Amino acid sequence: MYDRNTISAGIVHFGVGNFHRAHLQYYNNLLLEYEDQRNWGIYGAMIMPADGPLYSALKSAAGIYDLIVCYPSGERKTHCIRSLIGLCWGEEDPEPIIEQIASPDTKIITLTITEGGYVVNPDKSKSVFWYIAEGLRRRMVAGLPITILSCDNLQHNGDTAAKAFLSYFDAMYPDIASWARENVSFPNSMVDRITPATKSGKITDVFCEDFIQWVVEDNFIAGRPAWERVGVYFTNDVTPYENMKLSLLNASHSLLCYPAYLEGFKKVDAVLSDSRYHNLIKDFMDVDVAPYVPVPEGVDLGVYKETLLRRFSNAAVSDQVSRLCGDGVAKFAVYIVPTLAKILANEKYTKRLAFLLASYYKYLKYERTELGEKIDIFEPHMTAEDKKILTGDSLLDFFELSPFAALDLKDEPSFVDHYKFFVEHSVSEGFKALGI
Repeated sequence: MYDRNTISAGIVHFGVGNFHRAHLQYYNNLLLEYEDQRNWGIYGAMIMPADGPLYSALKSAAGIYDLIVCYPSGERKTHCIRSLIGLCWGEEDPEPIIEQIASPDTKIITLTITEGGYVVNPDKSKSVFWYIAEGLRRRMVAGLPITILSCDNLQHNGDTAAKAFLSYFDAMYPDIASWARENVSFPNSMVDRITPATKSGKITDVFCEDFIQWVVEDNFIAGRPAWERVGVYFTNDVTPYENMKLSLLNASHSLLCYPAYLEGFKKVDAVLSDSRYHNLIKDFMDVDVAPYVPVPEGVDLGVYKETLLRRFSNAAVSDQVSRLCGDGVAKFAVYIVPTLAKILANEKYTKRLAFLLASYYKYLKYERTELGEKIDIFEPHMTAEDKKILTGDSLLDFFELSPFAALDLKDEPSFVDHYKFFVEHSVSEGFKALGI
């Protein structure tokens, strides 16, 4: 076991949540066992007001926490993760975060800020964009290039990060903008590990499935860890891997979660044990998605899809349906809209995705399950104006909600008819209409 006193921080990470601590930290904890990799410890930047309780708990534990890996057999294996060697909560003091970004030891900034975190609001104070801009200002003076690596579920997440950060720099830090275009790299990456928001044991404990994957574009301007030693796959093009994962795994999560929540399901494995949902997801992957997925070389798509169904059914992980429902607006834009656009363009079967949109509409509008149980809606990127759209006189006003507006769904009479039927009928009646 490595001596933490020999580790220096080469990475600053924004978003020290469960997924990060089950994924990147897991890989890094393995990597730091190599003596020549001891300069790649992670400094955690926590900048959200709600981060206080977790920050305090992690700080008191010197950043050390338990990662509990849950196997389908029911076996659990606990890993003591010790690679988080520094930590700061920006609400208390932003300066240590900026100093760490500016440090010559820091070569990479990593991000898990959710799909909606890349929406730029120049007027927002102390955003992730502001922190990094302030750090880059000092790096620019010292002539220190750096890599910003997104670890979020976005298509071309590095390209998305580059667009967001450079647009912010253009608006607020024009001197940094021109420097960053030459001295900051933004690799694309694909991340995968189901990490439920389990609340048991200590607040710092993290639970996850046994499956893990990370595919990264090898584009690091200031050097990188030898992550390939611990199972990370480097490539020149992440696109086929991210398309496969986002359009199959993440889109399937969205398809199952809203109707399941409306019917009162709480756990994803329970949902998959219901043959209706198992068949719904299998048909969606086989018929609606697979024809449009470029398969990475060496990957058997049939095996990949079967593996997804097994992962969803892992009762030891027991992921929460409510977690999958959160931040739907941002997720639909990434996981669903691209596939729906292709289906519409090719005049293919749209009933399953009409069922999804109708379930999402009812979830948002009524905020109740079909049994009358209150639903706690978590939509941090939905505006008050979007909320007004949901209460419009016409059901079709919902199609004006971003990100659906670009699809012109009102001009698709077959889709409209399916959608209206599913809105006006129960989920179980919807399944019957789908022939399940």
